[in-house]
Amino acid sequence: MRHDIVVAGAGLVGCAIVCALQQAGFDAALVERGQAPRPFDPAVDDLRVYALSPASIRWLQGLGAWQRVAGWREGPYQAMKVWSDDPSRAMSFDAADLRLPALGSIVENSLLQWALWQRLDSARLYTGAAVEALSLGESGAQLSLADGRRLECRLLVAADGVESRLREMAGIDTVGWSYGQRAIVANVQTARPHARTALQRFLRSGPLAFLPLGDGRCSIVWSSTEAERLLALDDAAFLAELAAAIQYEHGAVTATSARASFPLRLSHARDYVRDSFALAGDAAHSVHPLAGQGVNLGFSDAAALVGILAEARDAGRDYGSLRCLKRYERARKAGNLDMLAVTDGLSRAFDLDIPGWPALRDLGMQAVQRLQPLKTLLTRQAAGL
Repeated sequence: MRHDIVVAGAGLVGCAIVCALQQAGFDAALVERGQAPRPFDPAVDDLRVYALSPASIRWLQGLGAWQRVAGWREGPYQAMKVWSDDPSRAMSFDAADLRLPALGSIVENSLLQWALWQRLDSARLYTGAAVEALSLGESGAQLSLADGRRLECRLLVAADGVESRLREMAGIDTVGWSYGQRAIVANVQTARPHARTALQRFLRSGPLAFLPLGDGRCSIVWSSTEAERLLALDDAAFLAELAAAIQYEHGAVTATSARASFPLRLSHARDYVRDSFALAGDAAHSVHPLAGQGVNLGFSDAAALVGILAEARDAGRDYGSLRCLKRYERARKAGNLDMLAVTDGLSRAFDLDIPGWPALRDLGMQAVQRLQPLKTLLTRQAAGL
């Protein structure tokens, strides 16, 4: 079977790329080693949530996917507080400073994936079939699937995650390291309402975030070097330690869903492209979750890639050529590296054991709070503006 473009990986970024390509008039197909996602079930807790920026939301609106999410299970947040030792001295960010209705919105992975999946052309979906072999060249790509099917395309886009098998097949190396932390995720109920405010506290063991959900609960992401001990606690002990860690900003934490965890590491591909081949999303870069920017970076990859491919096609140029794909790499690599550096630096800044450093660090945070132009710039950056 021949297609213009094949995208491997049916996560959020992969589905979004295929949606955008099909909307732009490409014959674009999606290959996924697993099965199609199940219809979204609001009765089932999804512990994997994303903090979508206004820029990402606008792009999803253009794809027709956000309309299936908005006003249902999304958790828009208008404000954010960030601190280390004393919440009364926190940096605060407010959507009103940018004249926006919200700084972003917290959305469950399964809801957004299902919304995107509904926008895809079902005749161009290949599920339950891993890529077993790959051949790349100046004229295109050939894929052999585990079920015996063979696909040909002018361009293959790998959006198959941080452990990308296709990236390895293409011979692209990565650089990175482990943080020695695990992120604990759960949905919790608090005694006081979250008031659509996101919280982030930096502890010596790692950052803790409370993200407001649309149903009144909070999603927590607790990145910690003590994760194994915290996971071993019973619910009552865990809730008590969690409330103390966030310094009771929402009062007591009264209930929790099941808990899950995953290891944290930084990863960045040395190259994003080869002849007839491009990486996007986590296959190209994986950042610390403390700033909630991972999926937003992936959607920015997707928007840039599709825009460059459509422009090349409309100008009569070869959109699968290395020369064209290098434009995409240049457009995204520097910004992604900047975000990796910022998140890595922040993750380490609160773990330095240097005399006088905590006081100096807190003075820096207070300076940002007082300098409104700088704070506005940081807020616009986080919002993808």
